[in-house]
Amino acid sequence: MLENLTSFLLTWAIIALSLWVASFVFKGLRFESRSALVVSALLLGFVNALVKPLLIVLTLPLTLLTFGLFLLVINALMLLLVAAMVRGFRISGFWTALFASLFISILSAVIGSLLGSGNPATTIQMPGPGNWI
Repeated sequence: MLENLTSFLLTWAIIALSLWVASFVFKGLRFESRSALVVSALLLGFVNALVKPLLIVLTLPLTLLTFGLFLLVINALMLLLVAAMVRGFRISGFWTALFASLFISILSAVIGSLLGSGNPATTIQMPGPGNWI
């Protein structure tokens, strides 16, 4: 239980840090307060966990047709949805949301890999020597 809470808090902090850095990189992405940043990070995590999989399934033909590039549009839409729900979080337009979501995804992945917990369940182990048939 405590391990799940720690993982959740670490993920929340990584998303918040990525959003904060993105607000300095992109002029069209702004937070009016720290509380807007914290709530946006929490809500973005929930939206990515609950709404995004549903949208991926519903748009699967379009995603396959575009060789997965439509997933970038879904990420931008998730960021715009969070901006619409949180007072104090502003995004100037779709293109800002698209590039910011790409930046946030990459930065979150890099930070997450640097802060990896070393948990055996999350590490990939290569199989031992032997016959591979």
